Amino acid sequence: MKTFKTLLLASVAALFVFAACKNSGTSVNKVAQEKLTTHQKVTPVLIGKERNPVLRVQLSVDENNTPKTVKSLKITTEGTTEIENLKSVEVLYAPADTGFEEAIHFGGIKNIQEEMIIEGNQLLGTGLNNFWVSYELNDDTDLLNVVDAGLEEITFNNGTRWSPEEASPGITKKVGIALRQGGDNGVDTYRIPGLVTTNERTLIAAYDIRYDNSSDLQGDIDVGINRSIDGGESWEPMQIIMDMKEWGGLPEEQNGIGDPSILVDRETGTIWVAALWTHGMPGKRAWNASGPGLEPKETGQFMLTKSEDDGKTWSDPINITKQIKDPAWTLLLQGPGKGISMTDGTLVFPAQFKNEEGMPYATIIYSQDHGETWQIGTGAKSNTTEAQVVELSDGSLMLNMRDNRGGVRSVYTTNNLGESWEKHPTSRSALVEPVCMASLIEFPYLEGESGKHCLLFSNPNSTEAREKMTIKMSKDDGMSWPDDKQLLLNENQGFGYSCMTAVDEQTVGILYEGVRDLYFQKVTLDELQAEGLKN
Repeated sequence: MKTFKTLLLASVAALFVFAACKNSGTSVNKVAQEKLTTHQKVTPVLIGKERNPVLRVQLSVDENNTPKTVKSLKITTEGTTEIENLKSVEVLYAPADTGFEEAIHFGGIKNIQEEMIIEGNQLLGTGLNNFWVSYELNDDTDLLNVVDAGLEEITFNNGTRWSPEEASPGITKKVGIALRQGGDNGVDTYRIPGLVTTNERTLIAAYDIRYDNSSDLQGDIDVGINRSIDGGESWEPMQIIMDMKEWGGLPEEQNGIGDPSILVDRETGTIWVAALWTHGMPGKRAWNASGPGLEPKETGQFMLTKSEDDGKTWSDPINITKQIKDPAWTLLLQGPGKGISMTDGTLVFPAQFKNEEGMPYATIIYSQDHGETWQIGTGAKSNTTEAQVVELSDGSLMLNMRDNRGGVRSVYTTNNLGESWEKHPTSRSALVEPVCMASLIEFPYLEGESGKHCLLFSNPNSTEAREKMTIKMSKDDGMSWPDDKQLLLNENQGFGYSCMTAVDEQTVGILYEGVRDLYFQKVTLDELQAEGLKN
């Protein structure tokens, strides 16, 4: 027969067995057949959203032995740069297999302290129960700040208190802005980000305004922008800069224009936006419905608009389809994302076309007279589409392409503006993708290395899904992308497109897609080089 002492020790051991799992972002408190776990994901906390999940607390409830009602959670803000950034803290509850979006209010507080007791009254169900700690941020929160939350203690109706060994798994949350959210201005979805820094250091974010749903052209779609004159900390109201209205006797849903690509002419300061206009094609996807020819009733149109006053006003749309499209091709369109201004003044947009057989090819269009006339290169590689372009140290151009074969990006270079192309050593090997658009920029501001530059690349860092939005750095013109120079921004799944720009000499801005939303974040070069990829 077991002694009383043996039974007592066994009971204590069963009640509180703790395990900390930092690598997976989870700390565990097991109580016999019940357990208390805290979880965190690498996701931003977004200005403009009322609810942002910062910490998830999961209770697994036994039928007989667990207290059944939670009365309070003691929350810590340790790890937060400035608690003054927090507008409110809320705890939400949801039963098993229910997500954050469906969670209901448990309790909240607006008098923010380093430690807070959030009171409520929640009857638990048998099995898993989820509590989320959610933050709302003040609008003036610095985008380089971080926030965090931890669970110090959970109290039940019978006075029982449980405390995890680790209050927080150790993943701090970067701050971002929900620049556009589905539903803003009565718009269903915002997609297809483009982002540049003008000669006046203004940030301009371009995107699709998809009024009715999230689908691609054809549809009621315009091109919009937001401007920021303070490095992305705040943004001016949305402008609509491309709208084909009810052209040719057809309604707006048959005159959509979208998929913007944006560039800045560094010599003149002119900002250019390219977009695809489709006319007619009711109820069809333009990718398949556009045909050969040059006229709007036959094929998609390659359109431009420009601003000569730092993005405050924009020209009427300029149609350059007849300058650059082969009539046999079924479709020609831009990037999307962004283009570049080369050191010799040549303006370059990434582009893509479908030939007479319907095979897509990524390419470039370019202007050597500041946008007066445009020319087009040859196709770099079959079955490639959305691409981004950068100028390398030797003056050649690198085209980084979405490849419909899946799994890995294709990369080609040209020394003659796309007249011919050469396969890059990293093509189909270095940069994984789930078949998605990506961003590639030159960042010519490495401290202490005058005249040098690095390349930055962003995309969903996965072959399985559009998840794990990640920025990667290369210091050797894209020949390598080391694991210790990569930073995971958001592990959640989204629509997956992104675009980056240099905000200043040490900071990169990124605009990327959530689901129907566009998020903006800032990252320093020090973060990219010091922290590495977080999974």
